[in-house]
Amino acid sequence: MAAAAPRHSEPNKAVGALKSRYLVGLQLYTVRDDCAKDFPGVIKAVGKMGFTGVEFAGYYGRSAQELRAMLDESHLKCYGTHIGMDTMLGDNFEKTVEFNKILGNKLLVIPWIDENKRNTPAAIKETAKTLNEIAKKLEPHGMILAYHCHKGDFITVNGFTSWELLFKSTDDRVKIQFDSGNAMSAGVQGAPMVAKFPGRIISVHFKDFSSTNPNALLGEGDEDWKSLVPMLKKTAGVRWYIIEQESYPFPPLECAEKCLRTFEKLMNSK
Repeated sequence: MAAAAPRHSEPNKAVGALKSRYLVGLQLYTVRDDCAKDFPGVIKAVGKMGFTGVEFAGYYGRSAQELRAMLDESHLKCYGTHIGMDTMLGDNFEKTVEFNKILGNKLLVIPWIDENKRNTPAAIKETAKTLNEIAKKLEPHGMILAYHCHKGDFITVNGFTSWELLFKSTDDRVKIQFDSGNAMSAGVQGAPMVAKFPGRIISVHFKDFSSTNPNALLGEGDEDWKSLVPMLKKTAGVRWYIIEQESYPFPPLECAEKCLRTFEKLMNSK
C-alpha cells in the first residue's frame, strides 16, 4: 500500500529565497514506517514539499544506484547518512566510501556510541582516537565524519558533559551534528552548546522537545529558538539543516511538511 502524500499547503513566497540560502533536508527516520511501505513514493512526496535533500537512517534494501536514481528523479540531494562506527572500520571502510560516493554524500554521521565508550575520561579518549583516525581516512575522499548527540551524551563526566569532552579530545576534522531535540530532552538548551564549539557544527537537526507534550512539533516545545536560530545563522561551518520528527500528532508526512513550514518561519524571522 502506497504511503499517503499530504495535501500541500499554499506556497510561501519566501520559500524560494530560503531554499537558495539553506540546504534543508528531511531525516527519513521521520517517515520510517512510510518508507518501509513505499520508499519511492515517500521520496517523491518529500521533494514536492520543498525539501532540497534527505538524510538517510537505513536504506530499506536498496542499492546505492537505486537510491541515487530516486533522489535524482525528485531533484533531491543526500545531506548525510547515519551509519554505525563499525561500517567505517577495517574492511568495511572502502565499501562504505564507495556506497556514499554513488549517493553523492559527503557527510557520514555516527548516530550513537555505546555508553561504555563515552562514560569515563579514558573511554572518551580512546573513542576520540578512533574518530580522529576515521576522519583522517575520509578526508582524501572528500568526505566528512560527524557525531550526532543523544540525551545520554549530556551526562556529566569530570565536570563536563561527555559530549563536550569528546569534542575537546577530537581534532577539528571530527565535526558535530547537533540535535536540538535530543539536547533539550536532557534539559540542555541549544544556544549555549552551539557557542562552545564554533566552526565544528556542520549539520543541525531541527527538532523540538516538550516536557509536557510528547507529540510536540517543531516550534511547540521547550527549545529557545529565538536564541538558537540567530546563533546558527552567524555560526561559521553550519552547512546542512535537517528536520526530524519522531512522534506524531498527525500522519508522519504531514508532520514533516508542518515542520518545514515552521523552519521557514524561524529562519526568516528577524
